[in-house]
Amino acid sequence: MQPLVHSMVTPNHITTLRLMIGIAAACAAAIGSEGWRRGAAGLFLASLLLDRADGELARLSNRKSAFGHRYDLVSDAIVNALIFVGLGIGLRGGTVGLWTVPMGVVAGAAVAAILWLVVRAERLAGARAAELSDLAGFDLDDGMLMIPLLVGSGLSTYLLYTATVGAPLFAIFFFWRFRSYL
Repeated sequence: MQPLVHSMVTPNHITTLRLMIGIAAACAAAIGSEGWRRGAAGLFLASLLLDRADGELARLSNRKSAFGHRYDLVSDAIVNALIFVGLGIGLRGGTVGLWTVPMGVVAGAAVAAILWLVVRAERLAGARAAELSDLAGFDLDDGMLMIPLLVGSGLSTYLLYTATVGAPLFAIFFFWRFRSYL
């Protein structure tokens, strides 16, 4: 990021690139073949790296802004939700059939709902109001790194099953934990 500190590239440019690559990953996952899903895994990984890069550039270049932070969170919600929707669409030809489409929508909606509550909490109580503490040095958002690993390893169906149950359960926990912001 250091070479970009004094350039015309802003953190919001990187966020926009992250958003476009993340949407491309979801579209690739929706195509349905294993090859496209592996491509989606690579694109999603690039999107995750760019998600880290925008914040790093903002800190290094002292170009942090409330808009940029919100834009980053909204981009996270869109990309993280759409990857599950894309997987659900792409897995429709498998053993579960068309049930994977609503499964992807359920997982994606739960992820989007969590990020919606984060944005709402921060609007009402300030930055990091809905943050959960790190676990052994890992942020809970780091769990998203499992997506490209599992998809790239051919375990997309198991990921979708897990996300269909796990994401709504985590959303329920998150909404309960931060219910004062509702």
